[in-house]
Amino acid sequence: MLSKEQLLKQIQASMTKVKVLQLTNILYHKNFKLLDLIELTFYPEKKIAFRAAWLLENFFLHRPDLYINDLKNIIESYPNVKHASCKRHYAKIAMHITSPNALPAVRAKLNDLDLEPIVNTCFEWMIDAKVLVAVKAFASEALFNLRHRYPWVTDELSAQLEYLMRDGSIAIQTKGKKLLGYLHPLAV
Repeated sequence: MLSKEQLLKQIQASMTKVKVLQLTNILYHKNFKLLDLIELTFYPEKKIAFRAAWLLENFFLHRPDLYINDLKNIIESYPNVKHASCKRHYAKIAMHITSPNALPAVRAKLNDLDLEPIVNTCFEWMIDAKVLVAVKAFASEALFNLRHRYPWVTDELSAQLEYLMRDGSIAIQTKGKKLLGYLHPLAV
């Protein structure tokens, strides 16, 4: 078993995608506790929190079926994510776990959980002008995925996308057109 302190030492140095994948593999084979990794994503030093969030994304999404019982803890963490660099990874996790293509066991577990922390946080990230476009794109897709569970999301997401597209980058224009096309197919 790898301890949280040992992992902390590993992520204090800069990391490449190769190192993230190597560490992900080590964490998986050493039965690392997902809760310890979540905790490290809130580390006061931004670079360490970012590296932990990057690892969390890779570690969790590699085998989400192994961490079904930790989904509640991940979801409850969303409102507390403050480091800008960590938001991207949490938004990407939200997009994947809410996807219609998510594993059936993940979808079944989500049916038993309150997903409002994700919904509220994703809307906050979309509204915040300081949040990066990639975060907004992942957050908007997560919200889109949750529109059937929370029907009010459709109107709010549509309005927010239309607002962002007025002066938005190419990336937000593309994501907005795609999602609005699905939300309002007759209007396109």
